Amino acid sequence: MTDRLVWLPFEPALLGDPPEGLRYEVVDPTEHVPDSVTDVRFYVPPYQVGPRVAEVLPRMASLEVVQTLTAGVDNVRAQIPDGVLLCNGRGIHDTSTAELAVTLTLASLRGVPGFVRDQDRHAWNTGWHPALADKRVLLVGYGAVGEAIERRLLPFEVEVVKVARSARDGVHAISELPGLLPQADVVILVVPLTDETRGLVDAGFLGAMKQGALLVNVARGAVVDTDALVAALHAGRISAATDVADVEPLPEDHPLWDAPNLLVSPHVGGASSAMWPRAHRLVRDQLHRYAAGEELVNVMSGAY
Repeated sequence: MTDRLVWLPFEPALLGDPPEGLRYEVVDPTEHVPDSVTDVRFYVPPYQVGPRVAEVLPRMASLEVVQTLTAGVDNVRAQIPDGVLLCNGRGIHDTSTAELAVTLTLASLRGVPGFVRDQDRHAWNTGWHPALADKRVLLVGYGAVGEAIERRLLPFEVEVVKVARSARDGVHAISELPGLLPQADVVILVVPLTDETRGLVDAGFLGAMKQGALLVNVARGAVVDTDALVAALHAGRISAATDVADVEPLPEDHPLWDAPNLLVSPHVGGASSAMWPRAHRLVRDQLHRYAAGEELVNVMSGAY
């Protein structure tokens, strides 16, 4: 097979040296679906977290591989046909998301949002704020992004407690959370959105957190029960920072906007200058493997 069709969301020249023996088209199927849709073998969806990038999948009769540019695949997984390989963007966003997780943590603890508002008012308000140093940080989700966050946290002289779906050396099982939450000063969420993690952070989870603890969500909005979070914030039990929401974009009348002690960023964890070079490298390497008939990496489901 020397004419297998690849749909890319960017020009193939950005890959540096795309493999020969493949045919490339630059397509955003959320804008226009060409007639070649039935010939696509390898599909790289546009960088979007919504479900629209998956709507075209049932029309791809020749599809073999879907390579997302996102680490999470909750927006496409249900639409992947049987026998089609799904690969995620592991490695693309580790650096950017880890930077933002630490930024949100530091900004929230040190009162940076208040400083910005004071600057707008030309007000000079001094005071004491918690440091990150000497805190116990609970990482809920210890995959590639969790590891990247830990590497950046350790120089701040913190204790990092790690949690994953199942226990392994140095990592607690997620079932141990009830005993770990009361001792954590900062809880950072970086789990994928699955049936098991949807609504994981509910009233019980928040109620088990230490009084005054900080919750940071760089995972998915639906991992957190929004009503429970808003109630906990208004009660003054915790503070929080979130890069994600259960509805995106966040509507103007959404209760999160006015919740106290909350810092909101508009799902920009992966949106930095570090993303695209890593995305291009991953897609290039995957296409070289695909063209050579080699095993792909970052496989989430299916058999190739």
